[in-house]
Amino acid sequence: MQLTTKQRTRVDWFLTFLRIAALALIGAGLLAFIAQAIDANNPFARWANPDALSLTGKQFRDLVVAGLAQGAMYGLIALGYSMVYGVLGFINFAHGEVFMIGAVTGAVTSSKLAEAGAWESNFVLCLLLVVCLSMVVCTVTAMIMERVAYRPLRGKPRLIPLITSIGVSFFLQNFILVLLGPGTKSYARMPDWLTEKRTFLEIQGTRILVLAVAAVAMIGLWYLVERTKTGKAMRAVAEDAEIASLMGIDVNRIIVKTFAVGGAMAGVAGILWGLLFNSVLHTAGFLPGIKAFSAAVVGGIGNIGGSMAGGLTIGVAESLGPLMILEPLGVSGPSQLRDAVAFAVLIIVLLVRPSGIFGERLPSEERT
Repeated sequence: MQLTTKQRTRVDWFLTFLRIAALALIGAGLLAFIAQAIDANNPFARWANPDALSLTGKQFRDLVVAGLAQGAMYGLIALGYSMVYGVLGFINFAHGEVFMIGAVTGAVTSSKLAEAGAWESNFVLCLLLVVCLSMVVCTVTAMIMERVAYRPLRGKPRLIPLITSIGVSFFLQNFILVLLGPGTKSYARMPDWLTEKRTFLEIQGTRILVLAVAAVAMIGLWYLVERTKTGKAMRAVAEDAEIASLMGIDVNRIIVKTFAVGGAMAGVAGILWGLLFNSVLHTAGFLPGIKAFSAAVVGGIGNIGGSMAGGLTIGVAESLGPLMILEPLGVSGPSQLRDAVAFAVLIIVLLVRPSGIFGERLPSEERT
């Protein structure tokens, strides 16, 4: 017993050291950035990185907007992770591929509409059609995935459905590879009025659209979960599935609806990805999916609002972090370390607040 106490103490000291080191690194980077912004010739700035370039106000604004737009997509994908975890208590690692299927659906549909001449002449109507079709395809994909791959494993040890989700992820990747080939699938050209910079802040119209659509999707999901009978049933099943079934709730149906809603959000995120980056590959779901899972953990796994906030946090961090923290400290090629910054945010949050920024919401069997 005494040995166990010593081991715990050493671990606690080690974790405390990591917290202090991480916060000190962030603080040093921000101080160097501020010093360089004030006067690039001051001693501290020259000592940290004499070749660093300070950001202008316009550059800083553009980075924040870009981070928010990308973070909104991470948040929409993270909603699927959180909802499934809140109800079933396992991480569906194939959810990133559902997002990829939504993006591919948008690319193929927009290309066909452009070939027919409808994309340019009726862009708004075509965009709504593409979004709705992507949501339907992703919803059906998620429902089939739950029925075929996960429902037969319900009640099994948690490692089994986790490994199955990884297998489903590879299956979906290769299914799209065989169906559409290995090449990049490109979206039809966006109209000039959408890509132009707007408002007094000169923000690109595409990013305004992404933020607006993400906000509408989040508000719609909040209303569904908090103000409808289906949402109340979802929350009841997440609280205790056995008691919910005794109260007359069809647990299987609610679980299917949870997968369907998560799939629909991934479909919206896939279209937004296509609007921002204009192309997609069959492997495009892997990295955004992992980052979205990180966003769910950062915000608080099982917490819907926390997932969206976690996505925005990671998006802004990977946009600003390389140029505000790494470059002032003399790190070479900071823009190539965006992914490392995103996962560093996850590590720091787990060190400082393991339950996430807004706190996790666990199924009943997970609580102690």
